[in-house]
Amino acid sequence: MTDNDNTLGELDIREIMARLPHRYPFLLVDRVLSYEPARTLTAIKNVTYDEPCFTGHFPGLPIFPGVLIIEAMAQATGLLGALTMGDTSDSDSLYLLVGVDKVRFRRPVTPGDQLRIVVNVVNNKRGIWKFDARADVDGDSVCKGELMSAHRHVE
Repeated sequence: MTDNDNTLGELDIREIMARLPHRYPFLLVDRVLSYEPARTLTAIKNVTYDEPCFTGHFPGLPIFPGVLIIEAMAQATGLLGALTMGDTSDSDSLYLLVGVDKVRFRRPVTPGDQLRIVVNVVNNKRGIWKFDARADVDGDSVCKGELMSAHRHVE
């Protein structure tokens, strides 16, 4: 990393949990590889056979549900918002998924795959963030779309 490089380093699971309120079995981001506040974040989700969803989706043919891929991308957007705004999981702020548009799935995700999630800020107006998001496995696109999250204060 050079002095002109605004991209910050990795976040491990402890640092992720310090910024997101999600916990097992619904914390779907394992590591942040890099981020640039208010611009972009790259994260990974390791898909393992012992994920609770594989009990019923589908027995004998485990496929990671598309809605959980979207949720992993949404958690990445919330992480980028929290990192940008300096929020923590115990603050009075949440980033709620409020919109999903133009989502397309390219291929199934199965145990052993590692999702590489990239979210890029399109804009942020009055606490509503719009992102381009995508998830890849081994360089192949598995899902992409537009996500919106809202920054909300809770009591």
